[in-house]
Amino acid sequence: MSSEAKTHPFHMVDPSPWPIVGATAGLVTAIGSIMYMHGSSIFMIVPGFGLIFLTFYLWCRDIIKEANASDGGNAAFHSEQVKHGLRMGMMLFIASEVMFFFAFFWAWFNSSVPAISAAAHDVWPPAGIVPLHTWDLPFLNTLILLTSGATLTWAHHALNGRNRKNLKLGLLMTIGLGILFTCLQAYEYAHATFSITDGIYGSGFYLATGFHGFHVIVGTIFLAVCYKRAVKGDFSPGAHVGFQSAAWYWHFVDVVWIFLFCAVYWWGSAGYDFTY
Repeated sequence: MSSEAKTHPFHMVDPSPWPIVGATAGLVTAIGSIMYMHGSSIFMIVPGFGLIFLTFYLWCRDIIKEANASDGGNAAFHSEQVKHGLRMGMMLFIASEVMFFFAFFWAWFNSSVPAISAAAHDVWPPAGIVPLHTWDLPFLNTLILLTSGATLTWAHHALNGRNRKNLKLGLLMTIGLGILFTCLQAYEYAHATFSITDGIYGSGFYLATGFHGFHVIVGTIFLAVCYKRAVKGDFSPGAHVGFQSAAWYWHFVDVVWIFLFCAVYWWGSAGYDFTY
């Protein structure tokens, strides 16, 4: 750091290799994916994904170091203005994720409601599709995710109340519920009577629920990192942007699932005949 006195509240980060490493990882992943789609081994994708995860880990490590560091003990690197910028960045990211899932819902209803699309099926689900029972595993997974949102909120309140025991316990419970949700969804996929190649219903179902499942896995990892940091003594009532970001992301995943449950599992499986 420069010996000159800082006259602004922002943190000017040191030069970092991770942006170019991350961009290279994305390129390697894209090339490997294209080769896999043209008949090469699935292991062609592994180097790119490995480099992406390595970039995530090392970049987050550096940000955590910045969050816990200060300028010679005089001012924290992550000032209130920096924290505000990080929160705004997370909010904009979640807004982009809303648009991402909105596209899946648009495709789902555009393919199933005659008033929206002339190409819609006369019956929904299409003939030959046996949908999953709404009130079995899908409803159980809904209860699991809603409970996980409650345990995470409890952990947040514990953090604000300086109760680190309940903070760690709440995080552990949320992580466990996230893992349970993922396992039950994998079981659901294994026992479904249709696949992603079975027309618009199959492709719409697996793309929407599959990407949501991926987000649950990412959110679980996010919370696991928060748990590790909590065990090390990180986070305080006035400084827990990383925890806030993880909590916002998890609650977003919860809300998306509620819409998926209502649109895909409940409405989409009820059975409608539009031939009249």
